[in-house]
Amino acid sequence: MTALTHSPLLTDFYQLTMAYGYWKLNMHEQEAAFHLLFRKNPFKGNYALSCGLATVVDFLTNWRFCNDDLAYLGTLKNAFQEPLFTPDFLDYLAQLSFTCDVDAVPEGTVVFANEPLIRVQGPILQCQMIETALLNMINFQTLIATKASRVCRAAQGDNVIEFGMRRAQGPDGALSASRAAYIGGCVATSNTLAGKLYDIPVRGTHAHSWVTAFPTEMDAFHAYTDIMPHNTVLLVDTFNTVEGVKNAIKAGKKLRENGADLLGIRLDSGDLADLSIKARKLLDEAGFENTGIMASNSLDEYVISDLKQQNAQITSWGVGTHLATAYDQPALDGVYKLSALRDKKGAWNYKLKLSEQEVKISNPGRHQIRRFFSADRYVMDVIYDLSLGMADTPEVVLLDQSMQDIRLDDYDGFVDLLEPVLRNGQPVLAQKSIHTLRKHAVDAVQQFHNSHGDAPYSVSLEKKLFELKENLIQEIRE
Repeated sequence: MTALTHSPLLTDFYQLTMAYGYWKLNMHEQEAAFHLLFRKNPFKGNYALSCGLATVVDFLTNWRFCNDDLAYLGTLKNAFQEPLFTPDFLDYLAQLSFTCDVDAVPEGTVVFANEPLIRVQGPILQCQMIETALLNMINFQTLIATKASRVCRAAQGDNVIEFGMRRAQGPDGALSASRAAYIGGCVATSNTLAGKLYDIPVRGTHAHSWVTAFPTEMDAFHAYTDIMPHNTVLLVDTFNTVEGVKNAIKAGKKLRENGADLLGIRLDSGDLADLSIKARKLLDEAGFENTGIMASNSLDEYVISDLKQQNAQITSWGVGTHLATAYDQPALDGVYKLSALRDKKGAWNYKLKLSEQEVKISNPGRHQIRRFFSADRYVMDVIYDLSLGMADTPEVVLLDQSMQDIRLDDYDGFVDLLEPVLRNGQPVLAQKSIHTLRKHAVDAVQQFHNSHGDAPYSVSLEKKLFELKENLIQEIRE
């Protein structure tokens, strides 16, 4: 992230007007608890993959109002052309630093709708002001990591490379997408800056323009193999794909004369299944059995699955637009809700948002997620309140259309998912490498699919929390 994106002004303006209101009413130091969650699993699937936490930690630990931030706020006027914020408030912001506690689900964890990915606890003004930035960072990266996971699963172990920078939503969208796609399971990216910033492997060969810059395709291939003998993947569909494969084989034979080899060819148009089968036959007959066939061109998990069913002879996949933009679902419906407020006596007062839509009624309290296992199988996730706790044999209410009340006793073990990340604004966990996060994500998705496949997964509220919520709803409505 840059100094620009560390600014507290990376927020919706109403966060600042509310912060001013809390300050004017001397509420700004009152302790609050907020939770970030999403309401529906993305891509009509049955899971998501948490991502973006490292970006959040970097943002929060550098969260400061700079002089030019305050100077800008000082220029803002109300409807009567008077300063919107008083000098005393701007002076308060000038000395403000982030002092909240943050607990979160680790990146690369399989997560589900309606359970908190992050809990923020601290002065309400600070909790409020970071809302928009956290949603921006977690929503997008979780969405892209989930998409990448789905694409990689469709590829059935083949390498998937993220190719989406040129069609991503701006430079930061491209960088965030490359990071999330790698955590989600991609093996590399074409985004060189993402490679530098995040230590992601980078891959790339040449474009059609390289071929058309030379008198013939053969001239272009020979020129490229001379310059990049140990990085040769040739794009073969500039003019005629089958002829392009034959020319690539000729270039490959020259490479072998010089002690190198043809690593692969790339198909970027046409009937990818048919062309890959023809290309494989030509390559094998010429003795290039180990030369890979990469495909690109508007790929996603559905196209890849279809090509697999057609017995396409593709060994790696360059996935761009549909991955980096989450083409079929452009946003995750993440929300950030106040759920508890501590009074002057130190007691927590539970809060919720009421709605005519059941899914939009928030959960009160300070939450933790307990994930229950039986051997390696996911059994159930239970959301419970830290103050109310949970029994050894929990009674829970399923958060599905049935709202079934059950006793959970068939499990071997459990883990609480929300881990301490910041205390008093300072990191308390060592940051994991992006390669460790990727391995965790790939393993977690594999474990989940081994036990659940595409079947729905149960998320529930601990019964005491559910009853508390129902009582609060009744009180408010009365």
